[in-house]
Amino acid sequence: MLGLSACGGGGGDTAGGQPSGGKQQVEVFSWWTGPGEADGLQAMRQIFEQQNPGQTFFDAAVAGGSGDKAKALLASKLQADTPPDTFQGHAGAELQGYIKAGDLEELNFLYDELKLQDVFPSQLIEQISVDGKIYSVPVNIHRSNVLWFNPAVLKEAGVAGAPKSIEEFLTALEKVKATGKIPLSIGSEWTAVHLLESVLLGSLGTDAYNALFLPGADWNSAGVTKALEDFKKIMSYAGDPQDDWQPAAKQVADGEAAFNVMGDWAYGYFHNPPEGGLGKTSKTDFDWAPSPGTEGTYLWLSDSFTLPKGAKNRDGAVAWLKVAASKEGQDAFNPKKGSIPARKDADQALYTDYLADALKDWSADKLAGSIQHGVAVNQPWLAEINTQVGLFLGTQDVAALQKGLADAAAANAQ
Repeated sequence: MLGLSACGGGGGDTAGGQPSGGKQQVEVFSWWTGPGEADGLQAMRQIFEQQNPGQTFFDAAVAGGSGDKAKALLASKLQADTPPDTFQGHAGAELQGYIKAGDLEELNFLYDELKLQDVFPSQLIEQISVDGKIYSVPVNIHRSNVLWFNPAVLKEAGVAGAPKSIEEFLTALEKVKATGKIPLSIGSEWTAVHLLESVLLGSLGTDAYNALFLPGADWNSAGVTKALEDFKKIMSYAGDPQDDWQPAAKQVADGEAAFNVMGDWAYGYFHNPPEGGLGKTSKTDFDWAPSPGTEGTYLWLSDSFTLPKGAKNRDGAVAWLKVAASKEGQDAFNPKKGSIPARKDADQALYTDYLADALKDWSADKLAGSIQHGVAVNQPWLAEINTQVGLFLGTQDVAALQKGLADAAAANAQ
């Protein structure tokens, strides 16, 4: 896994890693290599290089959905005291490990200089702060609990519209199965954990879901048992696992599958022109709804960038963070990425179609934090959840899955 080389590279970089033309290189580490996300990163890169002619952007992105491979490589770089100049991290519990390890500089100076406390939502500031110190710059808000579906496949199966409850979802999956189409597309193993968090939320409800991540939470409850049984039933309708989330989403867009539960970064992939996406038409080739049972709740995550201690080009990293925090940077990035801005003052006219729905729901819905994407659990806890779900995919043993999740919570909850 650590042998994967970083994708891309700043134009003008030499093989030795030093930029040509006397410019300083800024190594920006992320996992944005796929359609939509890479387009958004490129849009911010252009702004950065225009505003900072003495700097050149080095794209150190590592392929792999959800950042699992990138985070493993990052851990090795941090342990070797060779950090990138800045790296992507999910806001929330995921960052706490880096903070406690002393890997990050605090960014209160930047928030004061740019008056960012006034433009970021207070609940987001809380998630990226520890003891009043802020450690990252969020560039967006994503929604995890999105049900993507193909209207024509549903119509063929006699399904009137997006199912609103898990029971309706199971009924719809069975109807699609009868047509010979794939009821539910699925990607690599992490996408099963992504699906599980939506099923837990849809089965338990918002308050009970959020309580799972508090000290003393009861992962052995009858409610969790039912949710895991729902998960097993839903997974029984899944097609053959694809290599990652993009080919699984493409099965829906191409009419091979009915449903896919994936974050709203899938919108950029569906919607963007063919050179960076699938060029599909919303409401015709694909449509969306909150994942079953979760309407009225925003299962959220946020991508953010950090300032590692020991960065080779600290000034360049700070300059990148300023672009990432800016209205111009976020408005260039998010429409392509398929996310909404972290800032409250972004140009709402840029956010149409799915993104208009997301802006409205973000301001009105209850909030719940993503498991797979770093809000609700720290990295050791998430690693154990991934292990337990991986074992379950082979055994289909709900009792063993529940025990494993309960043990993971007892070992990691704070």
